[in-house]
Amino acid sequence: MRHFGRPSNIDFNNPDFIKYAESFGAKAYCVESAAELLPTIKRAIADNTVVIIDCPVDYSENMKLTEQLGELVCPI
Repeated sequence: MRHFGRPSNIDFNNPDFIKYAESFGAKAYCVESAAELLPTIKRAIADNTVVIIDCPVDYSENMKLTEQLGELVCPI
């Protein structure tokens, strides 16, 4: 998006991380809002086992961040 101003035929879809984690015997939680994150982290720590927290991200925020950061040049 940043370079060409359009998607590059890439459509990322996530697996069901809750089922994926549970298939390996881990506990899993999903947060739906920022307010749920800290209580979920505290609960995960209290579980004292392997825990996956599915935290959906609004990728439209990436473009806003990219615009704020400006053009980054990475020396090779």
